[in-house]
Amino acid sequence: MDMIPSDSRQARLQARCQLIAQAVMAEGSLRIEDLTDRFGISLMTAHRDLDELAAKGLLRKSRGIVSAAPTSLIEASDLYRDTRQGPQKSAIAQLAAQQVEPGQAVFLDDSTTVLRMVPHLAARVPLTVITNSLTLMSAIKEIGDMTLLGLGGQFHHWCNAFMGPQTTAQIRRLRADVAILSMAAVTDDQVFHQSPEMAETKRAMLDAASRRILLADHTKFTRRALHSMGGIEDFDLIITDDRTPPDQITALRRRGVEVQIAVTGD
Repeated sequence: MDMIPSDSRQARLQARCQLIAQAVMAEGSLRIEDLTDRFGISLMTAHRDLDELAAKGLLRKSRGIVSAAPTSLIEASDLYRDTRQGPQKSAIAQLAAQQVEPGQAVFLDDSTTVLRMVPHLAARVPLTVITNSLTLMSAIKEIGDMTLLGLGGQFHHWCNAFMGPQTTAQIRRLRADVAILSMAAVTDDQVFHQSPEMAETKRAMLDAASRRILLADHTKFTRRALHSMGGIEDFDLIITDDRTPPDQITALRRRGVEVQIAVTGD
């Protein structure tokens, strides 16, 4: 019997977990037994998937019932973020990849927008990619002529990435040509994230790069988050999508920031 590649199993698991999470988020709570019928899986598989989602902070299990976690935890999760604004993120990522030149060393963060750059990176090699994202490490490890520097530290399951003092200490010993980052919110000319550890990690990447690029789809300009990483003037380029209101783009340019707009055609 042929063995199913582990990458294929992981992809199916990820897709099923996304569907389960979306179902629970939509209804608030569900009986675990109902999930077995809805998704055609065993009770053991359902519990295993739910344990994975609970570890990420998306869902909570209690006495045969699974319920959605608070909104702030859900929105911070990589599993949730990957399902949002897909066409806009893909268009932004494609434009971002064009900013990378062969031979460069590039910081790439754990964001789901940056992750969508992966299909375009093979055309930019040779490259050195430095990242704290375990998901990104797995996605690019097989690209030829690519040097991958994985940042360690404390692993955080909710974002599938490493953060904290050990991570930032490693970053500060490096110097890269470019840092490409995304944040949770852009408010009052500042960029924010829900996690202070994430904000500090991204700030360290920013400070260790010669050129700094922010990827921000249109929803980032209407959101709020608690911890500031810095001002928009800290970035040399902001790439957004064509749903961002023109007044927001004008305001960014008035602050002296270059803005490029990714066209989605929606």
